[in-house]
Amino acid sequence: MELQHLQHLYYFVTVIDHSTFTAAAEKVHISQPSLSTSIKKLEKELGFTLLDRSKRELKLTKEGKILYQEAKKLLIHFDHVSDEMNRLKKEGPLELSVGIIESSKFWVPKVLTKFTGEYADVYIRLLDVLSFKDVENALKNFDIHLAITNQYINNDSIKTIPLYDERLVALLPPSHPLKYKSFITIQDLKNEKLIISKEGFQTREDILNAFRKGGIKPNIHFEIGRFETACDLVEEGLGVTVAPENYVKHMGRTNFHFKRIHDSNISRTVYLAFDTNRYLPPLVDQFILLVKTYFNK
Repeated sequence: MELQHLQHLYYFVTVIDHSTFTAAAEKVHISQPSLSTSIKKLEKELGFTLLDRSKRELKLTKEGKILYQEAKKLLIHFDHVSDEMNRLKKEGPLELSVGIIESSKFWVPKVLTKFTGEYADVYIRLLDVLSFKDVENALKNFDIHLAITNQYINNDSIKTIPLYDERLVALLPPSHPLKYKSFITIQDLKNEKLIISKEGFQTREDILNAFRKGGIKPNIHFEIGRFETACDLVEEGLGVTVAPENYVKHMGRTNFHFKRIHDSNISRTVYLAFDTNRYLPPLVDQFILLVKTYFNK
């Protein structure tokens, strides 16, 4: 694609994003007639109309909607590549950005120890990327190279590799009467004040499904975004929660009790996800290989 074509796409996307030719022209620093001419040239090159000019307000045709969506992705990718090339000239190629979930923190440092042994000067960014939307947007916008997530992403451009399954366990306050039981059942949680992840989190759906299968209506009192907050509330005796067993065992806190729920196999799968349409530097490929090797052992 020639740079002139890319510029036309940029003008087109800017017009749609700003809703008017006037505002878009100010944004791209050209005259309104020149901007209009650029869009018409783009339509002529493509062979179909992008804007429905029979309406007073700016409206896309069916073809225009498709081009807008794809052009937006292309321009984001182009900006990312341009930024990356500029960064490479100044700093070199060593950067890794990974989106992680809380429960992965028990093994991620071990993989990073091996990784930094091979890439001693690498700059690493670890970002908390928790909900489905967070993961999808971070990958789509190139905020991260890859994600460690418990969300299965049904997207043709995103590859999702299952790494391991982890059991979800119930966390009880220090003085809770159920602490004396060797295990509990889902029925034991029937009337408990439940602390649960907010909507958009896969763990919430896993827990609510277990309650539905047990014929129980959950008594939800708190919605949270992080397991750490849920644990704080449990320690204060404000309710019970359900969290990944790996996270609970490795967090180093003991002021609560955790019990396996024996009549309900509440578990979740943790995945490694990355965008297959994006160029991934060799060091990212190596990190993926180290993660796979860690769990194959």
